[in-house]
Amino acid sequence: MSIAKQFNHDFSKGVFRLYDQNNNEIYFENSKGLWIKQKYDQNNNKVYSEDSTGYWEKREYDLNNNQIYFENSNGFWSKREYDQNNNEIYYEDSDGYIKDNRPKPCEDKVVEIEGIKYKLLPL
Repeated sequence: MSIAKQFNHDFSKGVFRLYDQNNNEIYFENSKGLWIKQKYDQNNNKVYSEDSTGYWEKREYDLNNNQIYFENSNGFWSKREYDQNNNEIYYEDSDGYIKDNRPKPCEDKVVEIEGIKYKLLPL
C-alpha cells in the first residue's frame, strides 16, 4: 500500500508530499503511482533519493557541504575535490572526463642558485 493511501490522501486535491523537520521534501507521490523518497543529512544536503521506477542517487559531502561524490543506478559516478576557499579544483567521472586544477608542487616555483634564477618545471 502506498504511503499516500495510508494517509487516505485525496489526489483530486493534488499530489501527496511529506517533509522533515527542516522542511526538506522526503516523500512525493502522484495519482499515477509515481513516488520519490529522499534522505538528507544534518546539514540539509540530499544524500539519497530513489523512485518507484527503480532509479536511485547517492551523494556525499565534505565538512564544508561541498558535494564530493555522486553515484546513480545507471552506473554514472563523479568525484570532486575543493580547495580551502571551496573552489572546485578536481573533477572526475565515470565517462572518463577529468578536470584537474590542483596545485602542482613545482608550478611557478623559482629557485636561485649562486645569483641565477631557475624556474622549476614538472617532468
